[in-house]
Amino acid sequence: MTKILLLSDTHSYMGEEILKHVKQADEVWHAGDIGDLKVTDAIKKLKPLRAVFGNIDSAEARLEFPEHLKFRCEDVKVWITHIGGYPGRYAPAVREMIKVHTPNLFICGHSHILKVMNDKRLNLLHMNPGAVGTYGIHNVRTMLRFEISGDKIQNLEVIEFKRNA
Repeated sequence: MTKILLLSDTHSYMGEEILKHVKQADEVWHAGDIGDLKVTDAIKKLKPLRAVFGNIDSAEARLEFPEHLKFRCEDVKVWITHIGGYPGRYAPAVREMIKVHTPNLFICGHSHILKVMNDKRLNLLHMNPGAVGTYGIHNVRTMLRFEISGDKIQNLEVIEFKRNA
């Protein structure tokens, strides 16, 4: 069993309230718009990190992290990208690829809107953890915690923080 902490849209913010949850995870996944790389450096000091760059990220971040990250966690095929859309409204850049290279779990960020939904047509689970950073229009800062055990994605929890850190 692997305990995952999924976050996105930190926009250079990494507070102790987030790091507390990082310490409890086996792995941390970041779905882009990292901002200052001090964010990912702080996570990497504590736990293994998988991350993609987002549209606000610097050239330095784009050298360190890919736009698309496809991997297996236990028996679950995962695809993380920053701008991916959601079932029924996938972003043009992934619309055709996702039909050919269908993951079990498709993760993106960008919208700052927490969303977890099944795509029954493609038989995948979509997750967007919302935004945990303090920049943006969102009123509640969010991230997700879940476990992967074999081919099962289970014990999904939403973690919420007040808007102001």
